[in-house]
Formats: sequence, C-alpha cells, structure tokens
Amino acid sequence: MIRITPHIQLDEREVELEFVRAPGPGGQNVNKVATAVQLRFPVRHSASLPEDVRERLARLAGRRLTRDGWLVIVARRYRTQERNRQDALDRLIDLIRRAAARPKIRRATRPSEAARRERLERKRKRGEAKRRRRRPPAEDES
Repeated sequence: MIRITPHIQLDEREVELEFVRAPGPGGQNVNKVATAVQLRFPVRHSASLPEDVRERLARLAGRRLTRDGWLVIVARRYRTQERNRQDALDRLIDLIRRAAARPKIRRATRPSEAARRERLERKRKRGEAKRRRRRPPAEDES
C-alpha cells in the first residue's frame, strides 16, 4: 500500500509501470536501455480513492487523463529507471494529495460601512486630483 494521507492509501496493484526508451542525453545506453517510466493509474475506476477525490483528481490531471479515465504520467528526468520510477510515483502522490485537499468554501460577505466610506473618500480624492490637472476653462471675451 502507498500511503497518501492518513485516510487514503493506494493499492500498489492499481499502479501500472512501463519502462520505455527516453529521448535526450544518455551516452551509449540511450538506444538500448529503457529508462523512462510511463505510470498509468485508473482514476475513474480506482477503489482506493473516495468519489470526491477522484473527481478533483480528474480535473487536476487535465491532459494527462485519457478518455478511458487513466492518468498517464511520463517521467524521464533522470538517467536511471529507479529514479524515474520514484519521480513518477512522487508526482502521482503529489497530485492525489492536492486532489484530497477539500477546497475552502467561499462565503459571500459585504464590505463594512467604514470600508465603503473609505473607498468613496479615496475615489473623491482621486477625482479631485485629476480635476486639478485639467486645463482651466477658456474665458469668453464679450
């Protein structure tokens, strides 16, 4: 089991890891050793996650979520399989932790009377300063 939060644990069997060849630097090993990791996790069908966490995770995943509901994370930052594997798992855990955090409910409030007065006073002073910058009206010669 992979511990995400005190209340959420992932079954390791739900996480699929596939090693693929990575582009970029790697010396002689670049064309023969599959060091990049493709992690796949079934967001929509996971029994380990509560429904609300699954929904938030699907939203957070964005383009990394397939039509079938699989989250795909590709890790190829490092030159070794093990470090890329750990990087992919860390990124999955971070994403699930962010999804597990319930968003704070915003309660609509009204500005206080004093705040309203301050705002109007600032507006009045600003308007006054702009009015003083204007060119004085031309005097009519009659």
